[in-house]
Amino acid sequence: MWGVSGPKISVARTPVCSVWRGNWRLTPSFPQRSRDGNWVSGLPAHPEVLACLGCGIPAGRGGGAWCAPWWLACWTALCAAEAVPACPFPCTCDGRGLQVDCSGLGLTAPPPDLPAATRSLLLLNNRLSSLPGGAFANLSGLQRLDLSNNFLDRLPRAAFGDLANLTELQLRNNSLRALDAALLRPLPRLRHLDLSLNGLARLPPGLFDGLPALRSLSLRANRLQSLDRRTFEPLAGLQLLQVADNPWECDCHLRDFKRWLEWFSYRGGRLDQLACTLPKELRGKDMRMVPMEMFNYCSQLEDQNSSAGQEVPGPPCTKASPEPAKPKPGPEPEPEPSTACPQKQRPRPVSVRRAIGTVIIAGVVCGVVCIMMVVAAAYGCIYASLMAKYHRELKKRQPLMGDPEGEHEDQKQISSVA
Repeated sequence: MWGVSGPKISVARTPVCSVWRGNWRLTPSFPQRSRDGNWVSGLPAHPEVLACLGCGIPAGRGGGAWCAPWWLACWTALCAAEAVPACPFPCTCDGRGLQVDCSGLGLTAPPPDLPAATRSLLLLNNRLSSLPGGAFANLSGLQRLDLSNNFLDRLPRAAFGDLANLTELQLRNNSLRALDAALLRPLPRLRHLDLSLNGLARLPPGLFDGLPALRSLSLRANRLQSLDRRTFEPLAGLQLLQVADNPWECDCHLRDFKRWLEWFSYRGGRLDQLACTLPKELRGKDMRMVPMEMFNYCSQLEDQNSSAGQEVPGPPCTKASPEPAKPKPGPEPEPEPSTACPQKQRPRPVSVRRAIGTVIIAGVVCGVVCIMMVVAAAYGCIYASLMAKYHRELKKRQPLMGDPEGEHEDQKQISSVA
């Protein structure tokens, strides 16, 4: 019941007028003039007034006299009130029904009568263990969905099939152990995804295919030990990645993902921390600080595995294998499959790029050594020539240094003769 100056208009679900307004029917009741000439409120509406207000009842003569401007204003206000969608019980909604808050109500399933115009739906802190099919079928305009702090242990493939406009999905602190590879493909506009505090041990290949708009991804506090770089390569626009608090094993299974992390950091992406748990030598160390040379043994393991996979079981080969018998004269027999021992393949480099780089580095080092040797030889020759010249000069000066003694002896001889 809404109170207005003059008449009273009650809203009920029982049909009185023949005009539907959304899910509501209007039952207006207007004042009428009594026998003594006074106005009496709360009486049934006059047919001419109903016709004037659009209830479909033909107006009699003089119906236009009932159509005062304030009646029309009241009717406009009621129509606006009818346009606001109903809020599902026991949730709370904002004025226009664009945000529906159903958090902390102990719900075991999403409310079935959600307004179609909902833009934000909050279902956190409830008891949801699964999502029934078509739970969000009529919410094509939904942009934010928060399912944090529930008991979700599985999500059907079509759980978000009707949410093409969703930009934020919160699945934090649930019991998810595995995800379907096609779960997120119907969400091309998704920008923020939070999968932290679950029990995820692996991410299926192709999980993030079709998410070009994703900007932030949180995988914190799960059970992830390794990741495949092919799963993250479609995320060309990713800016923030959170992977801390996982039991990372920094072995060959994480080598390719480390290379993707280097590319991710190079283009300006932000990463919180990827601390190694195993092996013990790297425990507590950030994976980004581990040099790539630590994973050189992975190439040898791959070679061994590939060679083991190429071996075909058969009779053992020996050097003293009997030579095939010479064919008898006559028509040439059909060629038989060769049973000779296959030659061992020469070891080849794991990567052509790495082999070329090794050759270039070795050539540069050898060139530098050769240049140093030439310089040392030239220096030795120059030093030897200088020393030889010095000794020659020294020998030339020795007689000059002995002149005073010679002169003294000559003087003695002259005095003796005199």
